[in-house]
Amino acid sequence: MNKPLRRVAIFCGLLMLALLVRNNWIQYAQADKLRTDEKNRRVAIERYASPRGDIIVDGEPITGHKATDGDFAYKRTYKDGAMWAPVTGYVSQAFGANQLEAIEDGILTGNDDRLFFRNTLDMLTGKKKEGGNVVTTLNGAAQRAAYEGLKKQGGKGSVVALEPSTGKILALASFPSYDPSTIAGNSLKTDAKAWDKLQKKNNPNDPMLNRALREVYPPGSTFKVVTAAAALEHGLVEDADEKTDTPLPWVMTGTRTELKNDGDLPCKDATLREALRVSCNTVFGKAGADIGNDKMLETAKKFGFTEEQFTPVRSSASVFSENMEPSQVALSSIGQFNTAATPLQMAMVSAAVANNGTLMKPYMVDELQAPSLDTVEKTDPEKLSEPMSAKNAQILQSMMETVVNDGTGKNAQISGVTVGGKTGTAQHGENNSKNPYAWFISYAKNSDGSSPVAVAVVIEDENAVRGEISGGGLAAPIAKSVMEAVIKGKQ
Repeated sequence: MNKPLRRVAIFCGLLMLALLVRNNWIQYAQADKLRTDEKNRRVAIERYASPRGDIIVDGEPITGHKATDGDFAYKRTYKDGAMWAPVTGYVSQAFGANQLEAIEDGILTGNDDRLFFRNTLDMLTGKKKEGGNVVTTLNGAAQRAAYEGLKKQGGKGSVVALEPSTGKILALASFPSYDPSTIAGNSLKTDAKAWDKLQKKNNPNDPMLNRALREVYPPGSTFKVVTAAAALEHGLVEDADEKTDTPLPWVMTGTRTELKNDGDLPCKDATLREALRVSCNTVFGKAGADIGNDKMLETAKKFGFTEEQFTPVRSSASVFSENMEPSQVALSSIGQFNTAATPLQMAMVSAAVANNGTLMKPYMVDELQAPSLDTVEKTDPEKLSEPMSAKNAQILQSMMETVVNDGTGKNAQISGVTVGGKTGTAQHGENNSKNPYAWFISYAKNSDGSSPVAVAVVIEDENAVRGEISGGGLAAPIAKSVMEAVIKGKQ
């Protein structure tokens, strides 16, 4: 072969090699990127070509599907969409998906790798591909009681209910909310317009915010339950009825500032039980300062503070700071200063106390099902931590039950049922300039000592009369209705 031909052959060979390398790079190295590219319309068309599987509550679907015109054959529908939005999230032909709809998208669309064998058989037999189901732990009656209670209250707020022995989420409500059905399609006239109305910049109520998992609030006096646990666990007090060394007034360590109580309360040297019953800031502020930042932080972490939780939907991390001055520890120990918590977190606190000191990992997906209803994956309850000994948890239970029987939590009393709880009214805004948050955490106990439900409620009501805002007045009745719903369902 002469030299010019050899050069042409080499050049053509290099071109072929470059083409092969480029082809393999696109088909393999960039396959996932191209498959998930938002501009790849073929992927979206395939995704909506068959009905999506359902999200299940109490054995019944709370989702559905609807045939549509155009390239996308089906779109998602929701039953009581606003009530369930904090659980389901949304799936939209125009705006993607979030929460359970996004996390379990593979099962719901039928594209999960664990369904590969079944999908292959269906392809060979000509059967149309179907999506699987997500079976939740939610209790429909409890969710409705939570949502209707928040709606009746009229402000913003959230409710979380847990089963203490397992960590199952029984209710997860947030208000105001939105109906995901309104944004499920891709119409510029309807879906896009509805989407714009839901955005925080256009709607200051921020209805798409999942307040149960993503909003952190100062927990106020409900955090005194954590401080009481720390006092018992670290030996500051031995039992609920031992007098504390708490002068009145009490000046915060390292300052000239008195820590005030909310009114003329019997807080001087009060027992831990009495201090929780009437909610003494001085007793719990001094207790936190005496216990110290490190041990308070240790106890808070055992209850779940400082870490994100995955239910599997992500929950924001609750806050208890380190490296604080004694006065800051005192304020943090009564749920103020930098202390902040999600409603899920405070439900976890109540659940751990009710479960004799053992905190279970919260979760809302009980089972993933194939289209045939065969189980693909089952969630087993998992111990998260042990914030308290059983002995100290039972002491704290007796204290919380005193709060409901003869203290600030009387509005949560349920006839024939033992209820423990703690109210809270947390400062809001610079120099407490805005209406405070109203909190209530609680649990209900059966006659055998087991606890079917623990609840946390937080209310933000900007229109309420400031002097009428209290955890016992606004939040406790909602908690009561949620606990009653769970109890009645188990009878």
